[in-house]
Amino acid sequence: MSALLPRPRRTVADGAVLVPDWLDLGEQRRLVEACRGWARGPVPMRAARLPTGHAMSVQTVCLGWHWQPYRYSRTADDAGGERVLPVPEWLAQLGKRAVADAYDAASGAAYEPDAALINLYDDAARMGMHRDQEERADAPVVSLSIGDTCTFRFGNPDTRNKPYADVELQSGDLFVFGGPSRFAYHGVPKVFPGTADPDCGLTSGRLNITLRVTGLEGER
Repeated sequence: MSALLPRPRRTVADGAVLVPDWLDLGEQRRLVEACRGWARGPVPMRAARLPTGHAMSVQTVCLGWHWQPYRYSRTADDAGGERVLPVPEWLAQLGKRAVADAYDAASGAAYEPDAALINLYDDAARMGMHRDQEERADAPVVSLSIGDTCTFRFGNPDTRNKPYADVELQSGDLFVFGGPSRFAYHGVPKVFPGTADPDCGLTSGRLNITLRVTGLEGER
């Protein structure tokens, strides 16, 4: 049987770039193990509650800054009140390499992520169309996928509705969105259970790690 052809790099929108198979299996396993450690505390992984009181279907733990709808703080005020762990230097360096590979070396060198959101999706989890707009900076968002494949719906900055593109994100894929696409609506309408390579380190579900620049240095 012939080997599968490599999936091509794809520009989904101006400033939105998919780089398939960016993480090798060793890097995926390292990230999965790190995420397990971060989820053990001091701030536990939890389902954030929207202002309506409804719990999100994804489980989240944060580094650098704690995100809850719709603000950042240094302490997890909705999950025990402890201060979140910092973004480790090796993870920030991974983000710099991601931006360099998606855009160019100069963009990567300038990228200084100070927050990471780690989302765990089970088979039934979804993420509605939203914009990442709590940050006070317009630096790109780096998104890393590990585990089960999902449909990632990437839209436009003006509306949750069409036009949008449905992109298949597989384990190891990198997606970076910045520039004109930085504040585009996006979401995850479906996860496909049982599609991950067991060697990625995750037996079920999908991990999504997003790196961000908050622009909130020195604030609580």
